[in-house]
Amino acid sequence: MRIIHDEQVLTEGLKALARLDKRWRPVIKASERPPLRRREGGFAGLAAIIVSQQLSVASANAIWTRFAARILPLTPQVMLAATDEDLRLTGLSRPKQRTLRALAAALVDGSLDLDPLHGATQEEVHAALTAVSGIGPWTADIYLMACIGHADAFAAGDLALQEAARHAFGLELRPSAKELTVLAEAWRPWRGVAARVLWSYYRAVKQREGVTG
Repeated sequence: MRIIHDEQVLTEGLKALARLDKRWRPVIKASERPPLRRREGGFAGLAAIIVSQQLSVASANAIWTRFAARILPLTPQVMLAATDEDLRLTGLSRPKQRTLRALAAALVDGSLDLDPLHGATQEEVHAALTAVSGIGPWTADIYLMACIGHADAFAAGDLALQEAARHAFGLELRPSAKELTVLAEAWRPWRGVAARVLWSYYRAVKQREGVTG
């Protein structure tokens, strides 16, 4: 299993994408070099992904700052001890509060162990994480990409990736998760790098739209 752990691996992936599909060459050229997008794993890393789902970067950062200040230290045990009022004051939605409690409970009772996932297959990681109430495929994919660094992980359900693919490859409509999964098959085993490029490309597209709009 290839892990994106440094810039050298990222460079290897960028070169491989250009060889796998020539359409990547102008996309990579039009984008800033994508960041590694690595973050710590464990409860803190997974909790941050849950908090950020379906939020702007600014909103997610604000809620995470309040959450981390109240759940201190940031452990499953402290999370379970938090009151409803503690969580309400962070700005977390009710569904995310329930998901974070379910995650903390699974870690405390041992039904979920995150450490072995770093050597597991994508399918095994998905099965383990989505067994927790409230955690879906998107969260599992982002954990694979950001916390584990799996080079072939790909969050096809991510709206920004779908919209970036529409722009990058001249698609008439934004592809669905299923359609993007099919499109991304040609990018194996570097779909994780493809996602990083598309996110970078999407930022560039939005910036251009901001200037012209």
